[in-house]
Amino acid sequence: MNTSSTTAADLSVQLGRLQLPNPITVASGTFGYAREMETFVDLARLGGVVPKTVTPQPRQGNHPWRTIETTGGMLNSIGLDNDGVDAFCEHHEPYLSTIGCPVIVSIAAPTADEYAAMASQLGKCKSISAIELNVSCPNVSGGVDFGTDPKMCEQVVAGVRASCDTPVIAKLTPNVTRIVEMADAARLGGADAVTAINTLLGMAVDWRTQKPSLGNVMGGLSGPCIKPVALRCVHQISQSVNVPIIGVGGIATIDDVMDFIVAGASAVQIGTANFYDPTVSMKIIEQLPNAISELNATSVRDVIGSLKLEKN
Repeated sequence: MNTSSTTAADLSVQLGRLQLPNPITVASGTFGYAREMETFVDLARLGGVVPKTVTPQPRQGNHPWRTIETTGGMLNSIGLDNDGVDAFCEHHEPYLSTIGCPVIVSIAAPTADEYAAMASQLGKCKSISAIELNVSCPNVSGGVDFGTDPKMCEQVVAGVRASCDTPVIAKLTPNVTRIVEMADAARLGGADAVTAINTLLGMAVDWRTQKPSLGNVMGGLSGPCIKPVALRCVHQISQSVNVPIIGVGGIATIDDVMDFIVAGASAVQIGTANFYDPTVSMKIIEQLPNAISELNATSVRDVIGSLKLEKN
């Protein structure tokens, strides 16, 4: 192994106005508020942390069951269970300000005005590096509407962009006909980057009881089974829209990470894998410099979108 090359690899990436020390971040809803993971992960080594989504008011979430395993992945229907933005600012933000890596706060709201109001409140917290707009949660009413209508998506992003100076990221749903249109709408609204993708809408049933397995009937499918869909979305956006992309969906190994980066992602989020291997992000960060070196590159930026497409 070429030790000097590995050591010299520049892992930093730029997402509009947001700079990350490396591209390995953890997805909202899979990492708690970071405190829960501090015994497993050296938080300061992460490229960024996206805590559990915050809403304007407290939410109890959906009826159980809320999570079930499925072939190659997991279905969840949590329903954005959280204590609301005021409690987040009082109880969670002070801790997050001490972890030593960028904090990207995920927010969701029933109206564009409430998105903007939350962003204004959170924008006053100096420890918050960016705001990720969850306009794509498949198991709450309202959220998907913003993520499936380009005009509404652009409106939400533009309102948030105008309400604070914090970098803005739009998290997109794959449950649309053309995700490129949604990415372009987010860009037009002023998003610094887009996250692709949120979970796919799915369901499971127990034929013996003749009942749905989730209390909410349907939920979001995540895990290795959705990686091909997520890769396709990242590639399509990178080919058509001039906006940085955070790739997410089925990432569990260094090979997964490199697949997304080569396909056009500037950074990635690790989600479901955190549940069965809480140390997965640390393993991948350790392996990343050598993977970059294997492509005869000296930085992550050198290989973003380097997929070779043969043309007839």
